[in-house]
Amino acid sequence: MKTLALFRHAKSDWSDARARDFDRPLNARGVRGAQVMGAHIRISGARFDRMIASPAVRVAETIEEASKAWGRSFPVEWDRRIYLASSAVLMDLLRELEGDPASVLMVGHNPGLEDLIFDLVPDDGTCPLRDAVEQKFPTATLAVIQLAIDSWADLEEGCGRLTALTRPRDLDPALGPEMVP
Repeated sequence: MKTLALFRHAKSDWSDARARDFDRPLNARGVRGAQVMGAHIRISGARFDRMIASPAVRVAETIEEASKAWGRSFPVEWDRRIYLASSAVLMDLLRELEGDPASVLMVGHNPGLEDLIFDLVPDDGTCPLRDAVEQKFPTATLAVIQLAIDSWADLEEGCGRLTALTRPRDLDPALGPEMVP
């Protein structure tokens, strides 16, 4: 059994229309969302053997802010292939993991992370958390999937069970969707 946690970067700043997508930083709400999620990870007692992440600025800042609240930092394996990757690319990257860690935290982007959940967790009507992801996988959301595999090389579609899904708004309602008048 392996554990895969997927953490979508927090809300980014779109105020500079000239900035490259890769270089967009977090906005104030994103900083708060990352901190809330870092505290949640600390309180939950989650442990990860490895962290792999997109090197995009908003991902790096999400990790930095979450780590402050988590009270823990550890080496991040930056992998540019995660940036805007499809589910297929993310699965290949996971299959290539060396050292066969028991638990991995991947920090990246949509739609890749959301599609990876859909590919790993069967759509058989028995998982309300999967149904929630179908509604939306918001920024700074953390999903935890238990994988029925002994080695990452064995990763295949349908081998997972989504055991936890935490959105920033679940922890702080002020981080919920902005209401439009």
